[in-house]
Amino acid sequence: MFAEKLSSMLNRLLKPQPKYITVAARPDGAAPERMLPPDRMPAHVAIIMDGNGRWAQNRGLPRSAGHASGTEALRDIIRASDDWGIQALSLYAFSTENWARSKDEVNALMGLLLKYFNSEIDELDEKNVCIRILGDIDGLPEPQREAVERAMERTRDNTGLKLNIALNYGGHAELLRAAQRLARRVQAGEMQPEEITKEDFEAELYTAGLPPVDLLIRTSGEVRTSNFLPWQTAYAEMIFDPVLWPDYDRAHYLKNLREYAARDRRYGGVKGETCGENTEENS
Repeated sequence: MFAEKLSSMLNRLLKPQPKYITVAARPDGAAPERMLPPDRMPAHVAIIMDGNGRWAQNRGLPRSAGHASGTEALRDIIRASDDWGIQALSLYAFSTENWARSKDEVNALMGLLLKYFNSEIDELDEKNVCIRILGDIDGLPEPQREAVERAMERTRDNTGLKLNIALNYGGHAELLRAAQRLARRVQAGEMQPEEITKEDFEAELYTAGLPPVDLLIRTSGEVRTSNFLPWQTAYAEMIFDPVLWPDYDRAHYLKNLREYAARDRRYGGVKGETCGENTEENS
């Protein structure tokens, strides 16, 4: 098993890097391909997969049918992210607030979660994908908790796409958790409050060791971030795509990536200003 993973990693490293990324504009591949330079790709993409329920209701189906169809879109976007060399992909799958939904819908979501990890883990591991769960795993039902723990352990040493799945996740809860963990270190005498750095705080987040989010995509047209990765998306570019998640495919994904690539990221500064000048974007 180790030799196979090592061989896969070496093949990825030695494979010539493409000058551009291609994708067919239609699923049948009949349309001309579109291109995107790899050096304009975001390192870390976060996606709020929204619109499953509305997709189902528009078709007279139960909301659970929308979630099932959304799983197909999920599979395609993970594969595309891996194919195109994105370093990290974070997906909002189930928030702490989602427990308030109907019992039938919650049960359907938990069932899909279990089915997904059981059916996809072999392919993800084979492709060298490293799985991380963002959120309170202990709050999941036992079968789901055991499934995600097995997936993380199995792929822990993989060096390809960092696939982060937010389950039982809330951004405010994550920040409070990080603050509490640092407070315990101060209480234990390991550090002083004034010694706490940005790096110390980030090391206590679920995303420790990952690059900040470059691009946040939300499908379905809703224009809010819904408590998803508030620290990590501080300087992320955001795209609110009107497409409902089950209809979101590689062509939509690439369109969003191209929009990201065309933006001028200034991180609060003004392009062309030198040190000592006013560099606040809102000045």
